[in-house]
Amino acid sequence: MSKDSEAVELDVDGRTVRITHPDRVYFPEIGATKLDLANYYLSVGEGIVRALRERPCMLHRFPDGLEGQKVHQKRLPRGAPDWVETVRVHFPRYDRDADELCVTHLADVVWAVQMSTVEFHPWNSRRSDVERPDEWRIDLDPMPDCDFDRVRRVATVAHEVLDELGAVGWPKTSGGDGLHVYVRIAPEWEFDDVRRAAWAFAREVERRAPGDVTTAWWRKERDPSAVFVDYNQNSRDHTIASAYSVRGVPEATVSTPVRWDEIDDLDPRDFTIRTVPKRFEELGDLHAGIDDAVFALDPLLAWAERDEKQEEGSR
Repeated sequence: MSKDSEAVELDVDGRTVRITHPDRVYFPEIGATKLDLANYYLSVGEGIVRALRERPCMLHRFPDGLEGQKVHQKRLPRGAPDWVETVRVHFPRYDRDADELCVTHLADVVWAVQMSTVEFHPWNSRRSDVERPDEWRIDLDPMPDCDFDRVRRVATVAHEVLDELGAVGWPKTSGGDGLHVYVRIAPEWEFDDVRRAAWAFAREVERRAPGDVTTAWWRKERDPSAVFVDYNQNSRDHTIASAYSVRGVPEATVSTPVRWDEIDDLDPRDFTIRTVPKRFEELGDLHAGIDDAVFALDPLLAWAERDEKQEEGSR
């Protein structure tokens, strides 16, 4: 690492990334700087690259720090080195295309930090076939009056349903108050199919834990103390923070992979850019096996068809 005036140059696997304003404080509550953020991503390099590899990725940038305006960046910021790759995606609503960041190396992540990126929000599909997801995402989203104990209970029910389906779920904290569970799927279905499957799963979890779970479409119809199993996160162009993504909050919490047997005792606030590097050094990437556990959605699509018929019959 060498310094050029106030800038810092990082050697990232043979690529040089220049970090300007390295001492700018991004996270005031813990005093973490832009350079601290870059070094955090270096410390979890294998994990963050696995989470983002080959996926269109929206960036949540904070050019003036967390106290300034957040920029949701779909198009790759200008000035990218020639080794930073992109993937083109189409947005039918606006009939426009965007070339989004497509991470293939850790240096891509660190360069994005140089461009004031804090959060990484990848699609659940890859550039080989952007229209066919290879990841089903279960978002356990607590409503405003819901405590984390209830999120834990719902996670246990979700785990039971996944086990019965023969699906391997890979849990992580959201970096906020919720939990996410990812399931690798074969890229054989389009977004609407994956969303239907996710809806059917959410309905089954709701049937088993009706006092804890809501799947109501309209927010005003949801119990404010329940967990919303948000199947909509599987819709096209819906993204959530990746595993190992820092969140744009003063505490610098991290969306962190966890083991199922940790959920009963964990506090999501414990996972920050100060604590996760040591955890990663000790445990490695807890999502390392995700690509080897591919689930077929057919049972869930059968559940969806059953539930749709029941809804039609009740009208």
